[in-house]
Amino acid sequence: MDFLTLFAIYVAVVLACIALVCKYSGQQQTPFHKLFDSVTKVVSPLTPKWLQRFSQRTLHRLFHQRSNMFIYVHILLEGAVYAEFTYEVFGFCRDMDTTLISLSVPYILLVVKTFFFYLCIKRDPGTVTKKKVASQMRIYSYDRRLFHPGVSCPTCQLVKPARSKHCRVCNRCVQRFDHHCVWVNNCIGAQNTRYFLLYLFSVCAMAGDIALLTGDMLLHAVLRSGLLRASYIDEYGQQQQAGPVFIVQQLFMTFPRIVFMLGFLIFVFFLLAGYSLFHSFLAVVNQTSNEWYKSRGYVCQHCHPTAAADNLRGPAPDHSKRYYYSRGLLRNLGEIFFPPRPVQKKDS
Repeated sequence: MDFLTLFAIYVAVVLACIALVCKYSGQQQTPFHKLFDSVTKVVSPLTPKWLQRFSQRTLHRLFHQRSNMFIYVHILLEGAVYAEFTYEVFGFCRDMDTTLISLSVPYILLVVKTFFFYLCIKRDPGTVTKKKVASQMRIYSYDRRLFHPGVSCPTCQLVKPARSKHCRVCNRCVQRFDHHCVWVNNCIGAQNTRYFLLYLFSVCAMAGDIALLTGDMLLHAVLRSGLLRASYIDEYGQQQQAGPVFIVQQLFMTFPRIVFMLGFLIFVFFLLAGYSLFHSFLAVVNQTSNEWYKSRGYVCQHCHPTAAADNLRGPAPDHSKRYYYSRGLLRNLGEIFFPPRPVQKKDS
């Protein structure tokens, strides 16, 4: 069927894009990582050398150097969805007597999302500098598990505060480093994690609300057209009752752009909803994604030579808790939305 073929190609392209993002975004512990490596080994002998070099340079420029490319892609996709919603779905919903209040919600969410998106891009995530490093080191204690005292960043030439990490894309150390987000071309750290969480929630709300309005419009179109009671003659000359595949195919032939937009929105919603839940969990337990990835491969501190040396300098911290920096639900969330700021001493 034409519809199933097109939809399969669509899903394959989306999954390939996600695989590229997971592979080159700096997160090595992803399900797509091994799969991508396996596919690369199979395809490489069949790919010309010049094409391999070109793709490697392009991917490195996109994912390992600061670039606004993904910001432009984000805006382009968002513009395409809202243009289609405004041009077609809005009018159909008005014909079905959908209230203007309901139809205005996606535009309100767009304004809210754009505000937090801008803050994610422009706000400093908590850069570790010579002026701030002394006070930043007093915010968190070293757990002597993932973070050890006396460790310096070879690039920044500064002692690394606990929970900080050097971002190779931005070329700076970031306090309470979570990850580098290519979609906002900025690191997510102590001072902008709150904006990133609110940005994720607002994008999920946007995709979900537009998907619900679009799905409601298509459902009314099916009910009005009588497709549920329709039948067709199959390839063997037998009369068959219209099933879900037949109905979806008819909708695709009638509203191709709307159906593809709906499929894209549903895919984005579930993808970002899972990602938002993951980051919400990290906020609740006061852990960063960087710490979560590190702790998965953590070797017992008693077997770690650096940790053993640290323990000789002072009493070993209590690691009976799984989440060392957790201070309870309310205090953990308070730390996210009201992050502690380094206090600089005034010159006397």
